[in-house]
Amino acid sequence: MNYLSVENIAKSYGERTLFENLSFGINKDQKIAFVAKNGTGKTSLLKMINGEDTPDTGQIVMRKDIKMAFLAQEPQLQPELTIEESIFASDNDTLKIIEQYEKALENPEDEEAYQKAFENMERHNAWDFETQYKQILFKLKLDDLKLKVKSLSGGQKKRLALAIILINRPDLLILDEPTNHLDLEMIEWLENYFAKENMTLFMVTHDRFFLERVCNEIIELDNGKLYQYKGNYSYYLQKKEERIASENASVEKAKNLFVKELDWMRRQPKARTTKSKSRIDDFYVIKEKAHSRRKEHVIELEINMERMGSKVVELHKVSKKFQDKVILDGFDYTFNRGERIGIIGKNGTGKSTFLNILTQTLQPDAGKVVIGDTIKIGYYTQSGINPKPEQKVIDIIKEYGEYILLTKGRTISAGGLLERFLFDRKKQHDYVEKLSGGELKRLYLCTVLIQNPNFLILDEPTNDLDIVTLNVLENFLLDYPGCLLVVSHDRYFMDKIVDHLFVFRGQGEIEDFPGNYSDFRAYEDSTAPEKEEKTDGNTAKNWKEKQVKQGLSFYEQKEFQKIEREIKDLEYEKKQIEQQFTAGTLAPDAIETKALELQKIIKSLEEKEERWFELSAKMES
Repeated sequence: MNYLSVENIAKSYGERTLFENLSFGINKDQKIAFVAKNGTGKTSLLKMINGEDTPDTGQIVMRKDIKMAFLAQEPQLQPELTIEESIFASDNDTLKIIEQYEKALENPEDEEAYQKAFENMERHNAWDFETQYKQILFKLKLDDLKLKVKSLSGGQKKRLALAIILINRPDLLILDEPTNHLDLEMIEWLENYFAKENMTLFMVTHDRFFLERVCNEIIELDNGKLYQYKGNYSYYLQKKEERIASENASVEKAKNLFVKELDWMRRQPKARTTKSKSRIDDFYVIKEKAHSRRKEHVIELEINMERMGSKVVELHKVSKKFQDKVILDGFDYTFNRGERIGIIGKNGTGKSTFLNILTQTLQPDAGKVVIGDTIKIGYYTQSGINPKPEQKVIDIIKEYGEYILLTKGRTISAGGLLERFLFDRKKQHDYVEKLSGGELKRLYLCTVLIQNPNFLILDEPTNDLDIVTLNVLENFLLDYPGCLLVVSHDRYFMDKIVDHLFVFRGQGEIEDFPGNYSDFRAYEDSTAPEKEEKTDGNTAKNWKEKQVKQGLSFYEQKEFQKIEREIKDLEYEKKQIEQQFTAGTLAPDAIETKALELQKIIKSLEEKEERWFELSAKMES
């Protein structure tokens, strides 16, 4: 069943053509990723599909009875509403019934209103829906429903927008960089959710693990043409390589034929026969093919790294906290030359604070940071460039000089350097505010690297960069001889460039793990969950444990604790079996057995979670 058709659309801004004659369709149950270079109109296309913009020519046709939702990079939420009010503000009849029931629970003295709300819940079978939406809020860690939107962080806003969409279960979901601002735990949960749910997806994302595990089709816009691949990211890479090899072979064949036909054209008399005229027409087709070439513009990253002495950076007994929130607690570390460290941890555990202390833009409460005399730090932050009004691209680079020093004593002009970062002469004189998100990040990366740092700190460098640019950046960093410290939620990126990890566990606990992200996940998944969570008398580990259990009887409290342990064990067993399927190590005769076992675990997990929510609701009453 066709949900949406894009028919011969084109879009230009002034003299700049983003794309033209694009056509494709989105059908039920497809999970499609749209892949293209930065600045080629990916976000513009999504806005057109969502009705926020219109194409210059062509049309986008949607099936009339389809319910569609759009998750933007920066969600538009009402700042004065609470999380709960934002959820209930959506056009969903069942949610309105649940809202009435929640209000009735808050005013138990009004028995008539409570009875009416209860009967409505029964009549519309809203109990299951309520359980599902609370499960989504629990998984997305939106536990304080009374918080106002204006007080939320970027990651919390993204999770709230995502929760609203998932609760309303649209037929077609359009996603623009869905993993930006989410921590690794959330990204992996979202992956699993989309992989198992029968949802139709159309997305733009740079997260290659996400593409691999969620998408079943990839549409690529390359040099103005669309190419469709029925498979995941690995399949796309393989088939794209085959396509380019075939195109190159075809061009080479045309070149050889062109030489032969050119000789024939030169020897031909002026009088032409019908047959020779046909051959002449073919000659011009061959000529066009022979002179065609792929516009493979690749970023050239090159820096003249400052000499690095024996002393790099040392942290001695560094501590930092904000009120009761501990970020660092007597942290000691001595960086060695050539170290490549990744930093991971949930949002809010202090990763960016740690980087600010390391770069001395924020002072610790205790301890000291010692930076070697030869160390020059390059710090790529999440905030990016802050251009002056009407500042042009070329002006940003000229602030560092008309000529920039490269390796081996060579220099390059500011304009020449920008060309290496894929800003042609015309684009260099555009105003910075006209650039796309990915182009802004690319320009910012240029400003960091031209300062020739020997200690490079990257805070979420992959957000908004296209896959081609990411590959170039990865290859550059693999050869980078200085120290490298990276905070990133891009697991593919981390796997490729780091040697060990700082794992921020929260409350000042930082673990030094010897390996990349996939090594860490394999280690975590192979470790059976502890039967009892460690708690420190004052701080609860999660929002479930914060509940006051006064509403439960003694036996219900025991049941509640037992269910929590059982849920954790079942989630562990489920993950172990799913990994066996992903790895492809199961024998053919074991697949059916494991599939049945997985079904039983999922069913049991759903039952346990439902009972958990019943007891949790009773605690609140």
